[in-house]
Amino acid sequence: MANTETALKEALTSIEGATGVALVDYTSGMALGTMGGSKSFDLNVAAAGNTDVIRSKMRTMEHLGLKGEIEDILISLSDQYHLIRLLKGRGGNGLFLYLVLDSSRANLAMARHQLKKIEEDLEV
Repeated sequence: MANTETALKEALTSIEGATGVALVDYTSGMALGTMGGSKSFDLNVAAAGNTDVIRSKMRTMEHLGLKGEIEDILISLSDQYHLIRLLKGRGGNGLFLYLVLDSSRANLAMARHQLKKIEEDLEV
């Protein structure tokens, strides 16, 4: 079991193309931990904004009567991938991992696979 800091460090160092990662509470929009990012890319601002994405998708699913659970949400930009993975299991309710990838260096399938493994080992 990994704590938050260890899990974020593992994501940033082991996932090819990762430039930033955060653990976020989507009920409050607060990042519980961040690693990476840059002066021009504030992970706290991005994390807060992505809570709106999750809430919107959940409302839409409710209105449509969809019963499935969101595993992850992918946002593709011209030079980045933004991967949002909702945490499952004990202690993970209301939390998500947010990963920013440089699309020229990242393997999206591998990133999703590795992020899922990090989620399984994360102890919140």
